Amino acid sequence: MSELKLEQGAPADLSGRLPKEIKTYQRLDALHIGYERIDHEAAETMELCRSIDEVLGCAICKNLLLTNRQCTMFYLLLTPGDKKFKTKDLSAALGVSRLSFADGKYMEEFLDITPGSLSPLGLYNDLDRVVNLVIDDELKDSEYIGMHPCINTSSLRIKTADLLEKIIPATKHTYRFVTLPRYEEEQA
Repeated sequence: MSELKLEQGAPADLSGRLPKEIKTYQRLDALHIGYERIDHEAAETMELCRSIDEVLGCAICKNLLLTNRQCTMFYLLLTPGDKKFKTKDLSAALGVSRLSFADGKYMEEFLDITPGSLSPLGLYNDLDRVVNLVIDDELKDSEYIGMHPCINTSSLRIKTADLLEKIIPATKHTYRFVTLPRYEEEQA
């Protein structure tokens, strides 16, 4: 694994970057949002995720796309990365029965994001506002939040206030906080 380095803002050299990543940086810059960035290999191991979190100085959120059984309602949940999640808890908090994980094809269809790169920054691509943003209230008081710029080979540190007060309104989405239980680690 190469050394992870925290950089300010967008990369100076955008060659080799996907258009959706470049567009994400342009949107953040247009909103005058400061952010730090780490470029890295695809974050597919917990060891790499922990290393990224450490350099970012904040935890990267767990981003989950969920749907009802009929696949007519979709929810993007942001929750702390170290928090165990059970669908029944979110179903109860939202008053929606039988939520389950949405097929990856819906991430691509609605958010133009491939599995492993899910991020609230993908809401810019949800022009019909099909996806509802739900945020675990444990994140409410975090100064920073970590997320991918629509690709899982970079991670960003953004002020939580900027996400809630500038980015989400710019996507024309709304959000709601939910309280989800924190489970103790299960003993093996």
